[in-house]
Amino acid sequence: MVYDICIIGSGAGAGPIAYELTKEGKKVLILEKGSIYNEKDFSKDEIAFVRRNIITPSLQEQYHTIEEFVDNKWMKFPTYETGWSWWNGNILGGSSNFMSGYFHRLKPKDFRLKSEYGKLEGSNIEDWPITYDDLEKYYTKVEEVVGVSGEVTNYKHHEPRSKKQYAYKPLEEHPITKLFDKACKELNYTSYKVPRAILSQAKDHRNVCYYSNFCGSYGCSSGAKGSSRASLLVQALKTENLIIKSNCFVYKLDSTKTEVTKAYYFTKEGTKKSIQAKLFVVAAQAVETSRLLLNSKNQYFVNGLANSSKQVGKNMIFTGGGIGSAEFDKTNLEYKELFTQGLFVNRALKDWYYTKEFKGGTIDFLFEHANPIRKANLYKKDEQGKLLFGKALQENIYNNFTKKRVLNFEIFTDWTPNDNCFVSVDEKYKDKYGIPVANIRIGAHPQDLKVANFLAQKGKDVLEQMGAKNIKLEMSSLPSSNLQAGGCRFGNNPKTSVLNKYCQSHDLKNLFITDGSFMPTGGSVPHTWTIYANSFRVADYIKTII
Repeated sequence: MVYDICIIGSGAGAGPIAYELTKEGKKVLILEKGSIYNEKDFSKDEIAFVRRNIITPSLQEQYHTIEEFVDNKWMKFPTYETGWSWWNGNILGGSSNFMSGYFHRLKPKDFRLKSEYGKLEGSNIEDWPITYDDLEKYYTKVEEVVGVSGEVTNYKHHEPRSKKQYAYKPLEEHPITKLFDKACKELNYTSYKVPRAILSQAKDHRNVCYYSNFCGSYGCSSGAKGSSRASLLVQALKTENLIIKSNCFVYKLDSTKTEVTKAYYFTKEGTKKSIQAKLFVVAAQAVETSRLLLNSKNQYFVNGLANSSKQVGKNMIFTGGGIGSAEFDKTNLEYKELFTQGLFVNRALKDWYYTKEFKGGTIDFLFEHANPIRKANLYKKDEQGKLLFGKALQENIYNNFTKKRVLNFEIFTDWTPNDNCFVSVDEKYKDKYGIPVANIRIGAHPQDLKVANFLAQKGKDVLEQMGAKNIKLEMSSLPSSNLQAGGCRFGNNPKTSVLNKYCQSHDLKNLFITDGSFMPTGGSVPHTWTIYANSFRVADYIKTII
């Protein structure tokens, strides 16, 4: 069978394509690397989903190599040695199953950072080939279809909206927000109410959030979280125009000079198979998307498929920043209120998203993750670093679990694209299938850490005003492996970009890339909402050409 569309991957970049094109009567095939899970398969089992990570491959069998700058030279480390996994949810719906769902739109200036601030020395910043206005209606569509709950906060950097409020009312909030809002008012800061891709009201087959206290890193057993699987693919399956093949690792695409012709994949049993389609969409998450194209070189594309520009894998972007933390106890808030479980903080600072001199960022506030094994492990030593045993250990864990709560903030800055942040492949390092793995060089621009430190002080101001104790700041130039973008940036010039403004390959007319790979810059926010919105935009374009 020749499918109308073959989609490689099933996350935020894939779901909208399947959702929209199946409704048009097109026969769509999804090739998903992992298994199919649904709500009944998800639990809050820290051992299974975090410590052993049953939803990602074994690093002994499928790994990456990471290049870091150590002692004035670039050194390569296989992740099976370090344990630093770059796999993010290899199941139907991809990493969208495991996101926390903090949803922020980009703002108009984010689409033209080079024009607004100039090109930083040592950077490869470029403006987008589209504007905020091109994407606004699709952000709104995500609010309605995927489901975004919240209350609009009007402040000086707020982006234009076509609708006054979000599609769903705000989620319930933890009592600590009273302290946060009061502190912001006293400091003359704006308390920004963060929208979430979590349902506050039931929708279709999806239930309302039940406030389990375990969101990030876990699949949602109510369906409230707006994963691609729950919000889009279940609906697409109802059209009977979608076929999903799970446990299919796509390792190569074949092509003529102008079109992709086949996708080759391994089954779970290691059998090689291939499929044909009229149009191919790659949405395998940015690192693996670049790896697939680089491993698909042929007589027409000797540097990798769709890589006449030699830009595939270049200018990877993540999110810069770090975290801050502080402790609260009964002197700050009544015990019953402080230990209210499950409710969200949903607050951020965005007053410095832009400054006159430089692009700033976002400071999201949230309680520390509820994982009990992780928390207990933090308290196995005393303040001097001495390992505790017996009653002393028991008391330390008990006191830290029952007498205080830790409020964190996470900083999101733009990851500045540069020559030392890219994906390549190396024939020396291969996975269990014999396919070269992705090598990720993670060079950060010094501006990223400078902005993170600036924002950290603003977050610290609020924690101090709230009366917090034991405030700690940890800024870092290391990226978060779950927030990936770039590598196949879009643009108007085929010599300097991989994709056109519709995320269509400049080289191959029937190849589209709709995960975060297309992004020239990432904004100072998590990328998921923008990936969803852009994929809906691309789906509308595909309807006009197929």
